[in-house]
Amino acid sequence: MKPPIGPVTLRWLVLGVIVVLWEAAPRLGWVPPVILATPSATLIAGVEEADIFARALMFTLTEITLALAISYGLGGLAGVVIGASPLLRRALLPLLSSVYAIPFVVIYPVMTAWLGIGPASKVWFAGFYGFFPVVLSVAAGVQLVDRNLVLMARAAGASRSQMATEVLLPAALPAIVSGLRIGGALTTIGVVVAEMLAATDGIGFLITQNRTMFRTPEVYFGILLVLCLAGALDTLIGLLERRAARWRPLREGEIRHV
Repeated sequence: MKPPIGPVTLRWLVLGVIVVLWEAAPRLGWVPPVILATPSATLIAGVEEADIFARALMFTLTEITLALAISYGLGGLAGVVIGASPLLRRALLPLLSSVYAIPFVVIYPVMTAWLGIGPASKVWFAGFYGFFPVVLSVAAGVQLVDRNLVLMARAAGASRSQMATEVLLPAALPAIVSGLRIGGALTTIGVVVAEMLAATDGIGFLITQNRTMFRTPEVYFGILLVLCLAGALDTLIGLLERRAARWRPLREGEIRHV
């Protein structure tokens, strides 16, 4: 039986209820406006200071892009190398898992001491913040690749680069996408948190600046921009996942829908 409400309709319905309650709570006195600004006041504040937020958004987006190059590039490469080597898996995966469990924000003061409070410290901090889930997910995915696929590729004379790009990566795609989602979210969070701690520009800096001046609508507009950035990145990863799914080798009995 077909459900009465589809998932997309339900999603928008839940979002609408949240927005209505959000608007009503400060207006009805349930929450002080200085703590929770209404959506209407938040959007008005964003429109009035659109130029300021736009400049800060571009600054933060540039930092996120550079940090993603670190987390995805280094993390993906390290994950493939570690996942393909039993020796490296046994030696490095426990170490990486232990480091990943440490609250990474504690090293940001060290980064600022080395690189200053400019963009470099934010990029490297956020890049390594997202590095660990990417390398762990990719290594786990490569480790679980069907050995028969590897044997067939070797028998066909595949080189190491062909083995990585045409066998290991496509077969490990689900785990890789999971790591990209988590790593992308942590990278975005890392940039914004770093900007909130020590910066002179960016969305995180604006959130902290407006918070100290009790400009609640501007704070919430900055938070909305961060949510939009994270949502856009997740949507992009989902699009890449659907496009890359055609590369994934079929499992026994599986039919690929075109």
